[in-house]
Parts: sequence; structure tokens; C-alpha cells
Amino acid sequence: MGLRSGVAIDLGTVNTLVYVTGRGIVIDEPSAIGIDRVTGAVVASGQAADSLTGKETQDVEVLHPLRDGVIADLNATAAMLQEFLRRANVRRGLSRPHCVICLPGEATEVERQSVIAAADALRPRCTVQLVEEPVAAAAGAGFDLAAGTGSFVVDIGGGTTETAVLAGAHMVRSRSLRIGGNAMDEAISRAVRHEFGLLLGRDAARSIKMKLGLGDGTTTEMEIVGIDAGRRTPRVARVPATLVARAVQPMVRAIIGSVTELLADIPPNLAEDVFRGKIRLAGGGAMLPGLAYEIEAAADIPVALVDDPLRCVIRGAALILENGEGAPSTILR
Repeated sequence: MGLRSGVAIDLGTVNTLVYVTGRGIVIDEPSAIGIDRVTGAVVASGQAADSLTGKETQDVEVLHPLRDGVIADLNATAAMLQEFLRRANVRRGLSRPHCVICLPGEATEVERQSVIAAADALRPRCTVQLVEEPVAAAAGAGFDLAAGTGSFVVDIGGGTTETAVLAGAHMVRSRSLRIGGNAMDEAISRAVRHEFGLLLGRDAARSIKMKLGLGDGTTTEMEIVGIDAGRRTPRVARVPATLVARAVQPMVRAIIGSVTELLADIPPNLAEDVFRGKIRLAGGGAMLPGLAYEIEAAADIPVALVDDPLRCVIRGAALILENGEGAPSTILR
């Protein structure tokens, strides 16, 4: 059977990735769009728009249209996707291209309909297939969806954490937390302001999160530049790893809690598959230093960070697009 052609989209809170059959991943950029404040026209998308975030430009409004893994601004999401597809040079052939779009496993019907509405506004018109992110993550992590093998995946994105047990392409147990890397960044920013009276930008908070993590590494502190909350002028501070670890602990505990909760409810016939296959961590948040160790210590089951965790979901979505895998756990429109 020949490969099915089309486009796969990992529509993330922080980054959106677009895969085109025969060409691979052609877009991997921030989920952002820049709108001219006077005309309302799109003037930037992806990295170009995101680079203006927080810089208070007078002529361009920067929008991040997804929140907690789902669409918060339908019109802006549709405009952003249209711009990405234009840049990806996706064109209609003899029939509509097939479009696989990933979304949280516990997305509501309203949230699903918002994704469909955004896709319906695209040109060329596409045949849309919605796929739960844990299913795509399992495929991207190397599990064979057609074989019915049990798997345990934890996909930690910017706005959501998807924890799921699957049998092949079938969801067995799942939990969706509306927390992820963004919540960790915000917690770090609050902690730094409280401890040092320093206002941090988003990028600075992300940088120290990924450098210091849970404080298990050899780096014990990191120098950052922010704005003095009192004087409103730039200032340097050295942030200790212990402060970062304390700030992100509530989110880490919630993620570990979702893992242990699912482990306590695994059907006996899947237990060996899950243990042998390990708990697989995907998504940008999974790269938090020390997180895999913390989950493994709590779960008492081997934990592995997948190869290239940022692209795990789009890899799986591409496999589903091309091979038609995952049909039992998808919604076709």
C-alpha cells in the first residue's frame, strides 16, 4: 500500500510543527503571530513574531493564540496556521490533502470543534483527522500502534501534560493536566521577583529552568539579567538552583501524581508491556534536568527520555498520516 500524502500538524502552546509528506518537518517555530495594530494585517508569524514578545512595539501586536494546549483565539490560530501552510507551500492536488492535527487527549468537544473550525478556514481545504497527542507520542516514541502492545507515555508540553497508558493505538487510561513548561516558567519568575526583587523576561526564566532544573546537576547557580522592580533599571543577579527547584516542585509533584495514579490502575494484562517498554517522556518539559530521575524514583519503573523529545509528537503524527495508523483513536471530519 502506498503512503498517504498530506500534512501533519502538532499545534502546541509554545511551538507549532508542520510535516509535509515527502519533505519532512518544514515548520518548527513558536506558536505566535504578529498583527498590524492599524490595518489588522498579518505582518509576522512564528519566530519573527515571537521575537517581539514582551518588547511593547507600538505598531505590532503579538498574539500567542493557544493556551493550555487548546485554542484560545480562533481567528488568530486560523491566521497563524494559514501563514504556516503558505510558507510550507502546501497545495491541493487532484484531491484534498489529508491533514492530521494533534490535540490533548481530554480535550472537550468545544475545544475539538475549535480545532476543526480553524482547519476549515485553511486553504487549500483539507480532510481533517484529529489525533490524541498521547497516541501520536507513542508512535513517535517507537511503539508499534498496529501490534496492540502496551505503552506508557508522558508528554509534557508548554501548556499541558498528557499521561496515558495505551494498547496499540487504543487509549486505556489517561490524565490531562493543564500545566506544563509555561507554568514552571511563571513560577520561576515569581520566585525570582520575591527573592531578588527582579523582573524576569520569559526567555530568561526558561533559560535558568533548563540549566538548573531540579538542582541535581553540577551547576549550582546561574547569572541572569532582569529589571529591578523598584528602580526599573536593568540589574544582574545570581539565581541558585535550590530556588528554581522549589519553584517548580508543585508542577513536578502534579506530574508525578498523574503517573503514579495511572500506574495504580493499569490492567494486569498490560503490566509486563509497560514495565519492559519503560515510561517514555516526550515534549519540551520532559527535558527538565532531574525530572526523569524523580519520576523513576516515585514510580519504581524504568523511565526513558525519548530521542528528540520536542519532535516526538510530530514524528508520530507523520507516521499516522502516511500509514493510516491510529484510526481507532481518532476523529475524522
